[in-house]
Amino acid sequence: MPYMQVVIGRKLTAPQKETLKTELGRLITIIPGKTEPDLIVNIQDGGSLYMDGTEEPSVYADLRVYTKTDPEAKKDFTRKFFALITREFGIEAGRQYLTISEYDHWGYDGEFH
Repeated sequence: MPYMQVVIGRKLTAPQKETLKTELGRLITIIPGKTEPDLIVNIQDGGSLYMDGTEEPSVYADLRVYTKTDPEAKKDFTRKFFALITREFGIEAGRQYLTISEYDHWGYDGEFH
């Protein structure tokens, strides 16, 4: 059950949010065993996000996945995520950060796994 939070330091329109959600659903399949129907997406836009001491548009994203994942898949996901943000929102890779956390245990469907 992957979870992805994207904090973007500018206001997005409803269609931009939909595009981001859809593209994240496509990208998550790069990670073996992860699928769009299982992805939880949290988009936080329009807030004050400071990077290098400025509020120039920037992005911080956090991907959390259940179990260890292939390092090459994580690299591919990262490259394609940065490209997506640059293409759709004009924010250069130097103003984007992504963390990927892997968990051995995860609670869902009323149980701890």
